[in-house]
Amino acid sequence: MKHVLAAVLLVAFALVASVPAYAQFDSREAIGLNNQIAELRRDLQMLREQVARGGGGGGAAAAPSSLGSRGSLPPSGASSDLLAQLLDRVSNLEDEVRRLRGRVDEGDNARQRMGEDLSKQIGDLAFRVDGMSSGGASRPGAPAAPAAPAAASPAAPAPAATATPRRTPELVLQEGNAALARRDYATAEQAAREVLSGPRTPRSIDANFLLAQSLAGRRDWAKAAVAYDDTYNRSRTGSRAQDSLLGLATALSNLGEKRAACETLGKLTSEFPSPRPEVRKGISDTRQSAGCR
Repeated sequence: MKHVLAAVLLVAFALVASVPAYAQFDSREAIGLNNQIAELRRDLQMLREQVARGGGGGGAAAAPSSLGSRGSLPPSGASSDLLAQLLDRVSNLEDEVRRLRGRVDEGDNARQRMGEDLSKQIGDLAFRVDGMSSGGASRPGAPAAPAAPAAASPAAPAPAATATPRRTPELVLQEGNAALARRDYATAEQAAREVLSGPRTPRSIDANFLLAQSLAGRRDWAKAAVAYDDTYNRSRTGSRAQDSLLGLATALSNLGEKRAACETLGKLTSEFPSPRPEVRKGISDTRQSAGCR
């Protein structure tokens, strides 16, 4: 019996050691499973001490264990009863771990498929936007093409030697956001593109987000979706990430891409479990308009 108990202990300890990584999947189920694991660990420790002492039945009866507290073990505490009960509990725990592992795998696969589908749909949308663009930047956020030089006039006087200093991105964005606030979307878009046409700076993300907002204000949902997606991909953990994903979902919903909109909202809540209050309200509104389940 001592050798059998020792073998069971090895199997049980190996099982218990493999559980914590999967027990985090669902908070309620994880709490219950962790309680079972803690209880089983105590009983395993008691049995290991009993095996070390020689496997006597009296030791098991004397040891305070959750097995005895359940009332299923007679006061005599025979080793065979302990073994049978332990095997049953280990078997139940194995089933629970397999079930949770299956749910974790299903969730991982679903998230991977969702990300792949969303990336494909955004790529298709960007391709359509490129095809619709004419004479300007092929993709929102790209530097604008330089204007064609004007025809030279021999009678024109020589320009003054003084050069106009380039405006700072901060000043341009300030003017652009002011234009956005008064719903002058053309001016806001022009300001955003001015910043994006220059050297990349820490304010480039803000400029890309302003571009997306101005396009959404004009209800150019296809270009707005691409611009929001660009903003998110340039800074996935930055201050604009939540708003960019929400804007992308809203644009997709207005394009009739309901499934993609719902997938984007799922991505948003997955990556940001505690969104800002205004983002949380936007999620609720967009989820309702897109008919998400």
